[in-house]
Amino acid sequence: MATTPATPASLVALSFDGGALRAIDQTALPWEERRLELRTAEDVAAAIRRLAIRGAPLIGVAAAYGIVLELSRDPSMAALERATTLLRTARPTAVNLAWAVDRVRTAVEAGGDLVSTALEEARRIDAEEEAASNGIAAHGADLLAGARRILTHCNTGALAAPGRGTALAVIAELADRGRLQHVLATESRPLLQGARLTAYELAALGIRHELIVDSAAAGLIAAGEVDAVIVGCDRVAANGDVANKVGTYGLALAANAAGIPFVVAGPTSTIDLATASGREITIEDRNPDEVRLAAGQRLTLPNTPCRNPAFDVTPASLITALITERGTIRSPTTEALATHTAGSR
Repeated sequence: MATTPATPASLVALSFDGGALRAIDQTALPWEERRLELRTAEDVAAAIRRLAIRGAPLIGVAAAYGIVLELSRDPSMAALERATTLLRTARPTAVNLAWAVDRVRTAVEAGGDLVSTALEEARRIDAEEEAASNGIAAHGADLLAGARRILTHCNTGALAAPGRGTALAVIAELADRGRLQHVLATESRPLLQGARLTAYELAALGIRHELIVDSAAAGLIAAGEVDAVIVGCDRVAANGDVANKVGTYGLALAANAAGIPFVVAGPTSTIDLATASGREITIEDRNPDEVRLAAGQRLTLPNTPCRNPAFDVTPASLITALITERGTIRSPTTEALATHTAGSR
């Protein structure tokens, strides 16, 4: 039986109490709100790999605390090296993971007590990402003030980022302003983050919504039932190409054909100026059993060959605007992204 959705104020996906990192096991939602107690960097890395902790900003924060946990057990530079290597490679596509790990490592290497320095930097990252969600919500709602019917893909709320989230934070802000009529949420195969997590969060927020199969989205957009599409992002390349949950590219094509806005929302920590274009982004290939099975039930013959890319890349030319906590970048370009992120840590 599905659990009663938490109220938005009480939905905290991740918290650090000094001795452990406590996280909602997102693989169990919406049927059970199960809490994990993680005490080592390996615990955190394993939770990230199996998507118990997911969402680009959230896995970055989790990894930062994972370093703190490891240094608390063994306050040495060897432990720092071990933890950073382990956590940095837990998932390859979202840049926030490496960004957060590198920030903590740099802070520790600069001197001071290893544990307290790592904890201070991890808490700073956590606070910055929570504040970023509020900025994204405000800027995104300003941009989409005229949109009443929104389509979104995968999960981008409080389960994916500290605070209100990214794309779902914009949707929540539109609802708070009385501007939102309706949300269409894709199921987001193969692991159904839309069906399991976004529907859960929308119900908690009291926002009118309908769940659709992924393949219905393009037809509904073409039929004029959507005013705008908004999604999150796992990495934004220097030229504005965006890696996000597989299926995003198709939504961008459909929105472009229909002449409606296709908007990407994410914190500046997701912008990777060191990656020139989407062609250079590593796309994570996950276990084929995620395609063969759904909620543990077999969908096809057990030996059916499957491919399971977790992400795809949407070219910058299809993106109406990128929303970050700093504001709106319309038709993102290399120059615009460099200017937008100038001075970022």
